[in-house]
Amino acid sequence: MRGLTDMRIKLRAGCFWCALLVLGWSQALPAQQAPADYFRQNCASCHTIGGGRLTGPDLKDVEQRKDRAWLLRWLQNPKGMIDAGDPYAQKLLQDSRGAVMPTVVGMSPATANALLDLIAAESKLPKSRFAGTQISDRPFTSQDIAIGRQLFTGTRRLAVGGPACISCHTMRGLGGLSGGRLGPDLTLVYERLQGRKGLSAWLMNPASPTMAPVFRNTQIQPEEILPLVAYFEDAAKKGGQDDSSALLNFFLLAAGVMVVGLVSLDAIWKKRIHGVRRQLVQRRARTEED
Repeated sequence: MRGLTDMRIKLRAGCFWCALLVLGWSQALPAQQAPADYFRQNCASCHTIGGGRLTGPDLKDVEQRKDRAWLLRWLQNPKGMIDAGDPYAQKLLQDSRGAVMPTVVGMSPATANALLDLIAAESKLPKSRFAGTQISDRPFTSQDIAIGRQLFTGTRRLAVGGPACISCHTMRGLGGLSGGRLGPDLTLVYERLQGRKGLSAWLMNPASPTMAPVFRNTQIQPEEILPLVAYFEDAAKKGGQDDSSALLNFFLLAAGVMVVGLVSLDAIWKKRIHGVRRQLVQRRARTEED
C-alpha cells in the first residue's frame, strides 16, 4: 500500500514538472522566432537596411552612430527614453516628424541583441534583403487611381483574399458612412508616411497590432500596392482635412433610427393599451347587464 502511494506521488510530481516544461517552452516560442522573420514582421514597415529612410531611419551601420548598450535600451523602451529627455531619442523623434516608435511585443534583451546582430550582418552585404520595396516613380494615371479606389472600397477583391481597407478605415469623399472606424482616417496617410516609399513599405508589411495578424498570410501583392499608393497620393494632392462629416452622418443616421423606433414603439404600445382598455370596458358592461 505504501509503495502504491509513493508511486502516485512520483507520478503527480512527474506530471507537474512536465506541465512546467511545456508551459515554459510555449512561452519561449516568440523568442525563438528567426530574427529575419521578426524584423520583417515588426520593423520593415518603418525601417530599411541600406534602402534609405522611411518613417524611421535607415538602420545600415546603426552601431556606428550609437553604441549597442544605448540601442538595447532604445529597442526595449523607446517612449521611455523620449520621455526621459535623452538627446538622441529627441532627435529621432524630430526626424520622424513626431512619430513615436512603439515598444514591440516580445522585445526582450535576447531578441534585441539578435536584431542588432542581424542588422550588423546585413549592413556588410552589398545589398541587404531589407533594402526596402522598390516602387515606380512614374506619374500615376487615372486608371491607377481608379483601381486603387476599387481595392480600397472592396469592389475589386485583393488577390490573396485580405479584407478591403474600408472595413476598418475611411477616406474623405467616399460618401455615405465612408467606411469603418476601427482604424484611423487615411485621407492624409500619404503625407504622414512621407510619400510613396514609406507608404508602400507599410502596405507591404503592416506592423500595427491589429493589421499584422490579419495580413500575415494574406499580404497585399506588389501589383496592388502601386494603385493603392496612387489613390492615397491623389487624395493628398486634393488637400483638405480628414473627413469628419462621415462621423456626423453616422450620428444623424443613428438618431433618425432611434426616433423612428421610439415612434413605432409608441404607436404599438398605444394600440395595446386601447385594446386592453376596450376589453375592460366591455367586461364591465357585461357585468352591469348581469
